Amino acid sequence: MKSDLKTKVQNLRMKGKTYTEILALLEVPVAKSTISVWCREIPMTRGQKERIETISQERLIQSRIKALEAIRNSRNEYLANLHRKNSGLSTVINDKDSAKVVLAALYMAEGKKNTDHLMFGNSDPLIVSLFLKLLRACYELDETKFRCTLQCRADQNIPRLEEYWHNVTKIPKNQFYSARIDPRTIGKTSKKMEYKGVCRIDYFSADIYNDLTVIGKIICK
Repeated sequence: MKSDLKTKVQNLRMKGKTYTEILALLEVPVAKSTISVWCREIPMTRGQKERIETISQERLIQSRIKALEAIRNSRNEYLANLHRKNSGLSTVINDKDSAKVVLAALYMAEGKKNTDHLMFGNSDPLIVSLFLKLLRACYELDETKFRCTLQCRADQNIPRLEEYWHNVTKIPKNQFYSARIDPRTIGKTSKKMEYKGVCRIDYFSADIYNDLTVIGKIICK
């Protein structure tokens, strides 16, 4: 029976079948390494070799796709678990004192120091939105004291950027200063099309600036 099985395997190989195809056609289980030994002396035509190589490459590509999908699914599940574990923290900033601590820490990281008013900039709309959300929640503001300045690349569409950041900040466009173009980008094409430049927020209040500065020093100690 082993001899008959070996002959069958060799005949299938001579027809240009891959090892995987041969395994699928056999009625009994055989190790792929055994099939490899039985078939290593089988001559193959150029066409058969090219067909096997093509199939092998396609299977390799599919294996890589499946592996990447498995990694992506595993990471998504990992992030979902972290989200579930920490979702309750979103209510912490409903407390005004806690919100001030977060706001002060955020300003210490991204805000301008040694000035007479708030100046905060970032390219991430979520960070800018969080800063403004906390600022508006913690203090009674005069919205007319806001100013917004965009720092962008030379080939970007400034009116579109202003519309985008207006929607993010809710600051009226008539309170936007003229955009500042990075001179180093003149004549260069932007590679990251999703980049919306840096949005700098100015709020003219020395009292709030000093309050956040003091809170920042307190929490550092």
